[in-house]
Amino acid sequence: MTTKPSKTMDPVPNPHPDREYEIEIETPEFTALCPVTGQPDFATITFKYVPGPYIVELKSLKLYMWSFRDEGHYHEDVTNRMLKDFVNIIKPKKLKVTGKFNVRGGVYTTVTAEYDQEKEQA
Repeated sequence: MTTKPSKTMDPVPNPHPDREYEIEIETPEFTALCPVTGQPDFATITFKYVPGPYIVELKSLKLYMWSFRDEGHYHEDVTNRMLKDFVNIIKPKKLKVTGKFNVRGGVYTTVTAEYDQEKEQA
């Protein structure tokens, strides 16, 4: 497996597809650039999901998160982009992505984006 940033994640077959369970992954070292100033933004990103046919391979998730490091993104955009990519690749039943961005100019930002397979299909 490569150790270079990547815009993809590796799906791994869910070892317990007969059971509904929740997985929570927290990544406290996320960085991207402010699209206005070019300064680094730091955040804790949390993925909380109920797996469908796949779970995410963690090293590929780390490389995916790393791929944003030198790119400019608004907090709202990057959080929703992660949700979309995770849903398209890992195909969870439910997913909540929370980006808790560190203070910049006296302002903290927390962005939460959610996906529910049942609601999307209705």
